[in-house]
Amino acid sequence: MSLDPTLLSDLQAVLRDVPDFPKPGIVFKDITPMLADPRLFGRVVNAMAAPFRGQHITKVVGVESRGFLLGAPIALALEAGFVPARKPGKLPHKCIVERYSLEYGADGVEMHEDAILKDERVLVVDDVLATGGTADATGRLVTRLGGQIVGYSFLITLDFLEGAKRLGPDKVTSVLTF
Repeated sequence: MSLDPTLLSDLQAVLRDVPDFPKPGIVFKDITPMLADPRLFGRVVNAMAAPFRGQHITKVVGVESRGFLLGAPIALALEAGFVPARKPGKLPHKCIVERYSLEYGADGVEMHEDAILKDERVLVVDDVLATGGTADATGRLVTRLGGQIVGYSFLITLDFLEGAKRLGPDKVTSVLTF
């Protein structure tokens, strides 16, 4: 994906690395300074939506929780509906859940069972692609509900963790790669 080089430098200037958060050894990518800048935030939303314009996306699924912050405006930009994918027990209506393994245990993600209709074209959005476990589980939920995964859009990909391989590199786009 070809991006405006000033967007990349502007992003790199505001994103913060927070060492040892949420646990020792993890370097957390803090996107809150980008969210606080309305022009930069808008440019990021447009960059993340751009590869999917004209692909007839009907739903954008935002992965809890920072995927909500990016996914909802991307859905508006693509004139698509927005669907939250949440940790189990957080949604009020009848849900389906997909469990996945983590290096330190297991987790799950769920969506309302009526959130995706058969043959809807779906884009999954999150802030960071690391190992791809959460995004992969979200994609499996979409497929179980009858939707078609058109792609995955991330603000940041941590390339050394190889999450794109898990999702299918041809379906993954990212604004920044580390």
